[in-house]
Amino acid sequence: MTGKQVIVLSGLAGAGKTTAARALEDLGFFVVDNLPPQLIEPLITMAGAGDARRKFAFVVDAREASFLREFPTTWARLAELADQGTLAARPLLLFLDCDDDVLVRRFQETRRRHPLDTSNDGSSQLGDSSLYTAIAAERALLDDVKTRADTIIDTRGLSVHDLKRLVSERFGGDGSRLLVTLLSFGFKYGLPNDLDLCFDARFLPNPYFVESLKGLTGRDPAVRDFVMQHEDARTYLDKIVDITAFVVPRFATEGKSYATVAIGCTGGKHRSVTLVEAGVAALRERGIEVKARHRDVDRG
Repeated sequence: MTGKQVIVLSGLAGAGKTTAARALEDLGFFVVDNLPPQLIEPLITMAGAGDARRKFAFVVDAREASFLREFPTTWARLAELADQGTLAARPLLLFLDCDDDVLVRRFQETRRRHPLDTSNDGSSQLGDSSLYTAIAAERALLDDVKTRADTIIDTRGLSVHDLKRLVSERFGGDGSRLLVTLLSFGFKYGLPNDLDLCFDARFLPNPYFVESLKGLTGRDPAVRDFVMQHEDARTYLDKIVDITAFVVPRFATEGKSYATVAIGCTGGKHRSVTLVEAGVAALRERGIEVKARHRDVDRG
């Protein structure tokens, strides 16, 4: 990497910014929290060519609402620095979102006060506001930041460890190659929180209804043979591989360093697992950096 790498981390209070920032620190990023946007460029340019700090992450949120007015100008300027070669690639913006009810529960469990809800000390600019009102006000303040996000992660169903893994997977490289994750999942357990493409394999014959295959998974040869003996499965796999191979270089040109391609079946144990395993092998033959992940294969 010949230039500097820049990530802007933003999102709602309680959505996991602290966890994400620590994950970026573990990846070697120089993380600066609550920095006014207009100071981002000076800090980057202060690091000369010989400076070891070449990976920067800036946390921008609503704690200082007046600073957010400068964010669009700062974001445009960072894009100019990328065009000039000061940055290795255009900056990336990661936004953490979450459902209001989950955020409220998190604040209640930790007994923390929302940064925009200072009603208890009598100085709140929101007046006698509820926690829901504070969250709504924060959403409005961050709306302009969120619209510029390259990646939005919904953390409502994620543990601290899940979020750290996602951040590490997405930003663990140097930005020069795009890493693809082929993800199997079960629709009965809900859509994955974070994906770029999604394919539905529920129309294929289901090994679950074959007694000798029911207790196996799509990684077992007997299930794989059952699924792939059908022409529809082979044709569908070819199309998934073709589409993925088509979008990967275009995602990379856009500046993405990570993409998730999800394949779902009913339970995420048989058909989707087989297609993911076969898809990984086919994509590697095309020179694409890809790995498999099976979200629901060990469930029920």
